[in-house]
Amino acid sequence: MAHRRRLCSLWTRVDSGAVHQAPREWQSWLSDTGSLTQKIERLIGQKLEVLVLSDTRQNLNSDESRYFHFQIGRCRIREVLLCANKVPLVMAHSIIPTTSSSGSNHAILRLGKKPLGAVLFAKTHQHSKPKYHREIARLDMGDDLWKRCLKKYPHLPSPVWARRTLYRLKGHPLLVNEIFLPELLKYTNQS
Repeated sequence: MAHRRRLCSLWTRVDSGAVHQAPREWQSWLSDTGSLTQKIERLIGQKLEVLVLSDTRQNLNSDESRYFHFQIGRCRIREVLLCANKVPLVMAHSIIPTTSSSGSNHAILRLGKKPLGAVLFAKTHQHSKPKYHREIARLDMGDDLWKRCLKKYPHLPSPVWARRTLYRLKGHPLLVNEIFLPELLKYTNQS
């Protein structure tokens, strides 16, 4: 009988206490359970600009694939920069399975320059306070996600802190990775 090797991941669940290993200035960003877009917009006092880097069908790596029980190989991958005054604050790498963007979700997932958080946290799409599976990681030059993001954003520093959350939109899964860029702390320190 063949045994499936356990997949090693650099990602750790937020509720495991791992957030306390992150630098203090990143801890509230990594553990926040609300909309990241809304939190930043409240902090900076303006709407975020969304710069779409790519929105294509791609293969998942094995670490991402485990969220979908290894049943999905290709997904819509949307990569954006969330910016304030043309300064990137967050890079988002969202994985949207085909089944999650069809049917009743088809129209609302035509995002254009709208942040995905605007859809996920819209009151009309939430029936109760959902519990999300959220993990955090310190990404550096050796990590697949860091390398993937560097191709789209050559100014990506190393290391960076990131969180990823498995959301459900009308029962369908979406995996959102948010990579926090150092410029975000400039706004945090002003408040």
